Amino acid sequence: MAQPTSSSSDLYAIADFCLIPMGTAEPSVAEYIAECVRVLEKTGLKFKCLRARASVPLPSGYGTNLEGPWSEVMRAIHDCHAAVHAKGAPRVATDIRIGTRVDREIAPGTGNEGKVKRVEEILAKDRH
Repeated sequence: MAQPTSSSSDLYAIADFCLIPMGTAEPSVAEYIAECVRVLEKTGLKFKCLRARASVPLPSGYGTNLEGPWSEVMRAIHDCHAAVHAKGAPRVATDIRIGTRVDREIAPGTGNEGKVKRVEEILAKDRH
């Protein structure tokens, strides 16, 4: 088996997470999610969604893809929680799905992109 790209003790992870501020005074949570995006921008980790605008990766309506070394991905999600609490949300719930693999090398920042590209290649064959 190939070794993880980051180090033998830290798996390369591709995460999909949906952070949900709760108990806020208003029904919209956009300001809280924007705060989480600010946190993610500072991490240097690759994050994006299916609906990125121009060169600015934005979370999708219900989640964000994030990838990098496991500990850094988890730290980023933790820091999003802390920032959203600091902005005033008394409760934060997050759904997280994380995938790792050690059977082949994954260049940092290409994990999710590679998965999407492979599915697009398969679907393109259907169109011919």
